[in-house]
Amino acid sequence: MAPVLYDFTAAPSPRRARILLAEKGIAHETVQVDLAKGEQLGDAYRAINPACTVPALKLDSGVVLTENIGIAAWADAVKPEPALLGSTPEEKGLVLGWNARIEFEGFMPVAEILRNTSKGMVGRALPGPVNFEQIPALAERGSVRLTRFFDMLDARLAGRDFIAIDRFSLADITALVCVDFAKWVKHEPKPEHANLLRWHGAVSARPSAKA
Repeated sequence: MAPVLYDFTAAPSPRRARILLAEKGIAHETVQVDLAKGEQLGDAYRAINPACTVPALKLDSGVVLTENIGIAAWADAVKPEPALLGSTPEEKGLVLGWNARIEFEGFMPVAEILRNTSKGMVGRALPGPVNFEQIPALAERGSVRLTRFFDMLDARLAGRDFIAIDRFSLADITALVCVDFAKWVKHEPKPEHANLLRWHGAVSARPSAKA
């Protein structure tokens, strides 16, 4: 049996898993979990992932991986090439370090803006089974952080084709989805972010980006 990916096409986090699996060429089945209708909070999906988030990847063994980093580690282990987590100890450290930095400095600010300003997320300022109220100040902070994030990535990409190492890696997947996700909150790289725009155009052209 093929692994089963619990997905919601419109959401950024499962898109990261789809791109990763496409780059690896790992066949899988897909089950859509409609976040807009709150299906992730229903008993059926809670039985699969009590954290009520997507993606989740159910393996043949019955084990369910519920975080993108876990899915990436599994995928690199079962199909080592292409080595999206890096091949050498140094590469692995760089890829995982940059991936963590992109999540913290990029994804988190976008989520802070979206979840603390969207009318559809009143009372749902954090994903998961517990309701949290919005905090407008977090959205303001997120906007400042996101601007700094674009500046940082642009500087990193000066003279480079990829973010972490000299080939496409998990860090590039995370950053691509993050930059596209930022459009949801009306933040995009500016014309002066020439390195970032060049990189974004190149990685967006990869077939996996359409996954």
